[in-house]
This record gives sequence, structure tokens and C-alpha cells, in this order.
Amino acid sequence: MNFVYYYNVTQIMKDVFFLETDRLKFRSWQQSDLHLAEKLWGNREVTQFILSNGPLKNGKIKERLELEMENEKKFGVQYWPFFSKDTGEFVGACGLKPYKLFDGIFELGVHICPEFWGHGLGFEACSEMIQHSFNTLNIKSIFAGHNPQNQVSCNLLKKLGFRFTHYEYYPPTELNHPSYILNFEEQM
Repeated sequence: MNFVYYYNVTQIMKDVFFLETDRLKFRSWQQSDLHLAEKLWGNREVTQFILSNGPLKNGKIKERLELEMENEKKFGVQYWPFFSKDTGEFVGACGLKPYKLFDGIFELGVHICPEFWGHGLGFEACSEMIQHSFNTLNIKSIFAGHNPQNQVSCNLLKKLGFRFTHYEYYPPTELNHPSYILNFEEQM
């Protein structure tokens, strides 16, 4: 008996993981990932420190998803979704976005679903993303900032080796965020 297999190209692309850690695997966002984007950026706990007016709503979540995919097309980076290697569960997004392109600086960010908080996954994801940025993408400097009320992010950036540089106004929270830099030379 002969079987004919039909492959859904979108499903094949969804399963292409380009980066892995001990516990996590990363891939690119796809149009069909709207439900994952909603789980992340539609969650009040996740957005409490990144947006002043609460979680994103349906249309804005779709715009955010499209922005991530567009950033990858234009700049080769996005806040890539990552998943548990053991269970396949969606954990969050970690990656880069353009910051000061003229100076070759990209911004690092990580957003994690609340059920995965407190397990060191933010550190694991960011550490791998930093190595990927410096060793594969040849980025020379990474910027990061955090809401001044988010001590967890402050501790994470310090643990990752970021150096405080200044306070910078961040329009989505309407606050001045402590801001940091990490240079390739400092990692050597």
C-alpha cells in the first residue's frame, strides 16, 4: 500500500528551531502564532512593566506579531519565540530589535509567560541570545533597559554582565528606565 504525504509548509517552518539551550529551543514567529502572541502580550502580568496602559488587545497583538516578523525580514532579528525542549510548551520570547543601527547597537529583550517565572529561564534565554548576537550575528554592542520598578529585570541584566550607562525615557511606560550596555569586547 502506498501512502501520499501532504506537507503543510507553514507547519514545517514552525518546527525549524535555529537555536537551543539545555532547556529551551528558539524559532521564528509565523502568522499562525497569533494565539501564542496573545498568550504573551495579552497577559496583564507580562505587560505590567512594559506598557503603562495594560496588556495589548487583539488588533495590537497582531500588529506586534507582524512587527516581529518584519524586523526579522529587514534586520535579521526579532524577539524570537522559545519553547521548553522537554514539553514543547511555549515559554516566551527573547531576542533583539533595532536600537541605534547607525552605531551597530541592538536592544535585547525577554518576555516570559508567568507560569515559567522563577526557574532561571530568562537568564538561560538571554545568555544564549547574547552569545548568538556576538558570535553568529556579529553584533558589537547590546543595549537593554528595564522598568525602574522591575527589580527582577535589574538583577538579570547585572547577572548577564550589562553595565549601567544612563536613564532613558521609554514612551510605552512613560517612565525613565535604567539603561545598560554590553559590548562584545567585555565578553572576551
